[in-house]
Amino acid sequence: MSDADGPLETVDESWSNALAVVAHPDDLEWGAAAAVARWTGQGKRVVYCLATSGEAGIDAIPPETAGPLREAEECASAALVGVDVVEFLGHPDGTLEYGLGLRRDIARAVRRHRPDVVITGNHHDVWAPGVPNQADHIALGRAVIDGVRDAANRWVFRELLDEGLPPWRAGRILVAESPYPTHGADVTETFAAGVASLRAHAAYLAGLGPDATSDPEEILEKVTRPAGARMGTRHAAAFEAIDL
Repeated sequence: MSDADGPLETVDESWSNALAVVAHPDDLEWGAAAAVARWTGQGKRVVYCLATSGEAGIDAIPPETAGPLREAEECASAALVGVDVVEFLGHPDGTLEYGLGLRRDIARAVRRHRPDVVITGNHHDVWAPGVPNQADHIALGRAVIDGVRDAANRWVFRELLDEGLPPWRAGRILVAESPYPTHGADVTETFAAGVASLRAHAAYLAGLGPDATSDPEEILEKVTRPAGARMGTRHAAAFEAIDL
């Protein structure tokens, strides 16, 4: 793990396909989507896989209405950064549980899409000292690490073989918004696309309430400027790299 203020190593971009697996619509848009825009602009293929539909994420909107709304916002957001495949696994928002079912679904997605790299969110207990992470993020991130390994082992979840899904080994996981970043991607040229992708979550941002910062550009400036300073560029998305 890197020093909190030290330089970030440039993310290795010698890959062609990535699978991004996160807990909720909007999780990728707090910085990582700007990197996705960079990579799709290079001709790489990125697929999004969401464990939940974020149906419990807007206090003023019932889950039955919020779920489809947030799915639509995520699909629109993804398109703005060059992603045309967005999948929803249907796990319950707010009560996502680490376990075999979630690991199996992740392993299945890895075997189906055969990524070189898997992108996910922060699985650590905190965002920063004294700032606790949310339970869904922790469960999902830890399940991704294990599910990616499961995807490479033919003797784990043997039923996937019956589905015509042979083992697949992804070599690296990139953890966005980790409190222990090791690498970064220069997103100076794709910062505007990242802002647009976050702005597409209009209903969710409005639901954060009057006390929350809801200007997407201001939000992403606070995220990408410090990482950019650690890379010697204006804007960067930071990741913790886990090599398998």
